[in-house]
Amino acid sequence: MEVKRICIYPKDIQRITGKSERYGRLLISKIKERNEKEEHQLVTVDEFCRYTGLTIDQVSPFMVD
Repeated sequence: MEVKRICIYPKDIQRITGKSERYGRLLISKIKERNEKEEHQLVTVDEFCRYTGLTIDQVSPFMVD
């Protein structure tokens, strides 16, 4: 399945994990820290997948525009 966006947001993570949007923000912060990104930089779907061990095929159905 093809992903329509490059970036992942807390709401996407909420749909994927079933946890709160706040958890999604925390996870994005951890991914940024791991990838040595600055606060204003975005997290990609690929970075999220590498961090969580999920595949893009598993994640993409939850990425609603």
